[in-house]
Amino acid sequence: MEFERLYAPSLKELFVKQLQGMILSGELPMGSRLPSERELCEQMRVSRAVVNGGISELARQGFLEVRPRQGTYVTDYRRNGNMDTLLALLRYNGGVLGKEEIRSILEVRQGLEHMTVSRAIDCASEEGLLRLGSYVDTLAASPPPSPTQAADIAFAFHHDLTILGGNQILPLIYSSFRVPCTALWIRFCRKYGTESLHRNMEKLHQLILRRDKQGAAAWIDEYLDEAIRGNQQIYEA
Repeated sequence: MEFERLYAPSLKELFVKQLQGMILSGELPMGSRLPSERELCEQMRVSRAVVNGGISELARQGFLEVRPRQGTYVTDYRRNGNMDTLLALLRYNGGVLGKEEIRSILEVRQGLEHMTVSRAIDCASEEGLLRLGSYVDTLAASPPPSPTQAADIAFAFHHDLTILGGNQILPLIYSSFRVPCTALWIRFCRKYGTESLHRNMEKLHQLILRRDKQGAAAWIDEYLDEAIRGNQQIYEA
């Protein structure tokens, strides 16, 4: 059994979390204007620094827009968001994502895996591809790794694939998806066991070693389509 580290959030973190929740729940609809910073300070009984810092953070996350001499407005985070917005969605309601968010993450991951595997097959050395087997072996260790450990191993395997492919941008893009991808791998392992994740990775690794680009692409589609279509239930926590 795993326990998460406890910590005391700062007032700014509490401010950000409260407004995120109000925006994502629809209590603060898109386009609505926030009260002035002075009014927020009075209502929430916090300092001006807390409110100002929290608004700046929410603007950076794509939830708010500060318009000079007009005020602060709730913006459409789907149009103005970024990876920080996605992380906020992951944390919202304890990390419970909606079906469409999960489907979208899986579809992006599917596209990234096709690109990284294709480039690795074309560009990586035999030695580099063989080294990936250490991650596969670690997943099959006894006792088996925990779901969290298995998710970290799976991420490291796929991230190394992006590096072996030689593209300088793909590793950075893949790293930005670490939190949502590992969250879904953890959910998968809790439902189906780490041995199922090991099976998927082992078969993919063997196809890559044979430099079977078509076979690897078909296998990526097979195991991710199972999740995307909902045949493997990771849409429910």
